[in-house]
Amino acid sequence: MMIIDKTKPILVTGATGYVAGRIVELLINNGHTVHATVRNADNVDKLGYLNDIANKSSGKIVYFSADLLRPGTYFDAMQGCELVYHTASPFLQSVKDPQKDLIEPALEGTRNMLDSVNKTETVKRVVLTSSVAAIYGDAADLQTLTQKSLTENDWNISSSPTHQPYSYSKTVAEKEAWQIAKDQSRWDLVVINPSLVLGPGINPKGTSESFNLFKQLVDGSTKFGAPDFNLGAVDVRDLALAHYNAGFFPEASGRHIVSAQTVNFLVLADFLRQKYGNKLPLPKRTLPKFLVWLMAPAVGFSRKMIAKNVGYSWEADNSKSIQKLKITYRPMSETVLEFFEQMLDSGQVTLK
Repeated sequence: MMIIDKTKPILVTGATGYVAGRIVELLINNGHTVHATVRNADNVDKLGYLNDIANKSSGKIVYFSADLLRPGTYFDAMQGCELVYHTASPFLQSVKDPQKDLIEPALEGTRNMLDSVNKTETVKRVVLTSSVAAIYGDAADLQTLTQKSLTENDWNISSSPTHQPYSYSKTVAEKEAWQIAKDQSRWDLVVINPSLVLGPGINPKGTSESFNLFKQLVDGSTKFGAPDFNLGAVDVRDLALAHYNAGFFPEASGRHIVSAQTVNFLVLADFLRQKYGNKLPLPKRTLPKFLVWLMAPAVGFSRKMIAKNVGYSWEADNSKSIQKLKITYRPMSETVLEFFEQMLDSGQVTLK
C-alpha cells in the first residue's frame, strides 16, 4: 500500500501532450503543484493552454526543459516528488525511420526517466502511460486467445521494428519499465494501457495522431467508404482520471486496460450523423477488404497490417479499470460529438 503525500510536487513528463494536458489539468484543479517537463520551458505560446488552466486553479505549474533522449534530463524536475507520471512518448503511425523516430525515444526515454527515479530518494510511485498496443499487435492476434478478449495478462508478441513499429515501441518500453521496477524495492510501478484516445484536449489544435485520424473521418477522406477496422476507444478525460487515481489510490498495482468501447469508422460516423445528418461527408459503407489491401501502400500502410487487422473483431476486458480505478466511462457518442465540436469551434473542420 503506497501512500502519496499530496502536498509534495508531482512530475508529469511531456506535459504539453494530448493526454498529459488533461492529467496536468486534473492535478492543478485539485490543488497540486506540478513539475511539468516540456521540450522548451521558454516557449510561452506552447505553454499558454496550461498557464490558462493554472491561472484559474488552486494548483501550480513549474516548468522544466527536458529531452527524452538525454540522460539525466528529468533529474532536476523530479526533486522533491513522490509521484511521477511518465507520458512522454511519440505517437506516430507513419515514420521514415521507426528505430530513430519511435523505438529509441520510447525505450531510451523510459530508461532515462527511471534512471532518475532510481537516483531520487523521494519517489515512491511511477505511473507509466503505455498502450493496449503493448497488449496486442494485430486484431488477428485475438483469434488465438482462449477468451477472445484482451486482458492485462496478455502481451504483444507479433509486432517488430518492421511490422507495427509503434506497437513494438510501446511493448519494449513497458517491458523495460517492469524490469527496472523489479530490480529495486523503493518505488512501485503502475501502468495505464489505453486504447485509441479521443475527445477534446486542452489545446483545441493539438497535433496528436488522434486529431489527424478524426479529421480524416470528417473531411471527406472516407466519404466513399471506410475500412472495417475495429479497435477500442476512450475519452481523454476518463483516461486522465485513470492516471490520477492510479497515482493516489494506495492499492493500485499492475497494468490497467483503459478503454470504453469497441468502435470503427462507421460507428464513429453514425454518432456524428445523428446530429449533423448530411452536413458532413461521412462514410456510409464498408470498403471491401481487398480494395483496402490494394490501396494500403498509397496511404502509408503496409499490406500485412491491413491483412491482419481489417475485418477482425476486437474486444478488451476493462473491468480492472472500473473496479480498481473506479472509472465510469463516458459514452463514446458524447466523446465524439464534443471532440468534433471543439474542432469546429477552432476552425479545423467545417460544415457544408
